[in-house]
Amino acid sequence: MIIRPATPADVPQIVRLFYETVHAVCAADYTPAQLDAWAPAVPGQRAWAGRLATRTTFVADDGGTIAGFAELQRDGHIDCFYTHKSYQRLGVGSALLERLERHARAAGLGRLTADVSLTARAFFEHRGFRVVRPQSVVRGGVRLDNLRMELILPAGAH
Repeated sequence: MIIRPATPADVPQIVRLFYETVHAVCAADYTPAQLDAWAPAVPGQRAWAGRLATRTTFVADDGGTIAGFAELQRDGHIDCFYTHKSYQRLGVGSALLERLERHARAAGLGRLTADVSLTARAFFEHRGFRVVRPQSVVRGGVRLDNLRMELILPAGAH
């Protein structure tokens, strides 16, 4: 498996991975209505493709299958971070996060932030993130609870 920059050709797999992962992995922490609002069955492929131009996006590529993806905004905010339901607990998320951390340090950033689902909290805490505050977002009129988390990047560690 390699971690590489995403390309427009990856968008269909990214969109499918996002939907399948949210609905399978997060089902224990969110209601069906919340999951549908978060990851609708009919995604906007054009909007997803546009995200590649405004964020640094990496994919975990397992022989042509996208096993996970992560998006980093210029200010160090991790916008999306998902590992396919079939690749959970295999090191994919850790590899993606390590790549984001290296990229952020190379860009001169001192911290990463993320709006983390209740499901992903333990993963991010294990990787050194701390909860800044609980928060709620509204998607399609449906409230979803999550956590603002941050990681202070060690200076000089590349």
